[in-house]
Amino acid sequence: MSVLDRFKLQGKTALVTGCRRGIGKGMALALAEAGADIVGVSAQLEDGGGEVGREVTALGRSFRGYRCDFADRQAVYACIAKIKAECAPIDILVNNAGTILRKPAVEHPDEYWDRVVNVNLNSQFILAREFGKDMVARKNGKIIFTASLLTFQGGITVPGYAASKGGIGQLTMALSNEWAQYGVNVNAIAPGYIATDNTAALRADADRSQAILARIPAGRWGEPSDLQGAVVFLASPASNYVNGTIVTVDGGWMGR
Repeated sequence: MSVLDRFKLQGKTALVTGCRRGIGKGMALALAEAGADIVGVSAQLEDGGGEVGREVTALGRSFRGYRCDFADRQAVYACIAKIKAECAPIDILVNNAGTILRKPAVEHPDEYWDRVVNVNLNSQFILAREFGKDMVARKNGKIIFTASLLTFQGGITVPGYAASKGGIGQLTMALSNEWAQYGVNVNAIAPGYIATDNTAALRADADRSQAILARIPAGRWGEPSDLQGAVVFLASPASNYVNGTIVTVDGGWMGR
């Protein structure tokens, strides 16, 4: 197999959560362009898959869309059962869905904490376990989590988000330790400051935005397309000996 052929995903089915917009949409399109059929799940995904569904099919790949509230554990289990009943076996799981709620720690309510941890960590473990057990049985599969710079740092006014993303880093390594021997690669991507809805409040704050840009060696906010190369690599045979790694795509932030 040539080097370039090792990045191809023909014949694979990828499940991408949080696929409707931003980073998740960019990842879904990258995997489709590399040859994978896409199963997309988002809390507010339009009937028929909306824009991401249309763009995936325009690339010549199939798209099946599902709605799921990742803060609702029973909804997560129901969605998993439906996907397993209706779709081809999942070869690639991209656990990308996430949320963020901002309030200083002394004012951070239980409701904020519970929702963020349920969406960002609890549901991701359930998805990884339920699809991962099938990959372990087949002795082949790829699981990719979306981590964060706050997997490594504490952030400001987002204690639930920081805790959940720190947990994602540990979960990536824990699952890799168990499943690498069965041919299942578990890794994560930690995006830097990417221009998405989640960072809109930061970009709207002139002082905060300038402080962030001043620390990024690349001198700009990232775009969802900046994550596409990393996700295709981690989803493909090119990464078969990459296990338990968190790949930072951050314009140099963590090296500063």
